[in-house]
Amino acid sequence: MSVPMKNGGMGKIKALGYTFLSGVTTGVGAFFGALVGQISEGMISICLAIAAGAMLYIVSGELIPESNKLYKGRIGFIGNILGFILGIIAFNVH
Repeated sequence: MSVPMKNGGMGKIKALGYTFLSGVTTGVGAFFGALVGQISEGMISICLAIAAGAMLYIVSGELIPESNKLYKGRIGFIGNILGFILGIIAFNVH
């Protein structure tokens, strides 16, 4: 995370600080997630569904169109198909 900031002209210390702050918020979120997750399995399902929806929104709205622009649609499309297939296989393996 800090490499793109440094390459964009930000100082080393400032980029490291922002990276550290990002990591701290991830830890705080994990702590509260563990607290909420102990309430019930239904609550875990709801939280995971919200997180999955957010990731699908980001991938569909930002990453796929950008990859189509960069690679003329071929590599991104193949990567998406392979990702879906590997995801299905991962969830069906016991």
